[in-house]
Amino acid sequence: MKKDPSTNVLGEPLAACSSTPTTGYFRDGACNTCAEDSGSHTVCAIMTAEFLAFSKYIGNDLSTPRPEYLFPGLTPGDCWCLCAGRFLQAAEEGAAPRIKLASTHQRALDIVPLDVLMDHALEN
Repeated sequence: MKKDPSTNVLGEPLAACSSTPTTGYFRDGACNTCAEDSGSHTVCAIMTAEFLAFSKYIGNDLSTPRPEYLFPGLTPGDCWCLCAGRFLQAAEEGAAPRIKLASTHQRALDIVPLDVLMDHALEN
C-alpha cells in the first residue's frame, strides 16, 4: 500500500492527529490514506460525548475497546481520524465534532466540502 501525498486541506504538510491513542488508517498517528482506504479515514476530529453517542446510534461504536483490532475505545477529548463520509453525515445531522484542519488529509475534500470542514474547525 502506497500512502497518498501527505498534504492537508490547507495545502500544507499534514500535521499529526494523535499518538495517544494512536490513530490513522496506518496507525501512524496521522490521517494518511491510500487507495485501499475505502473509508477515507482522513478527518482529524476531536471526540465529543455527543458525537460518540451519534456514532454508536448509527451503528459505529467508537467507545467500546476492541483489542482484537488494536482499538482502545475513544472518550471525549481524544483525537481520531474519522471516515470523511461519517463526518459529513454527522455534520448534516448537527452532531459533528470539531476538527483539526492542519491534520485533515486533502483527500477528505473528495467527500466533504471545504466550507463544511471550516465550519467545524477548532482553529476558527
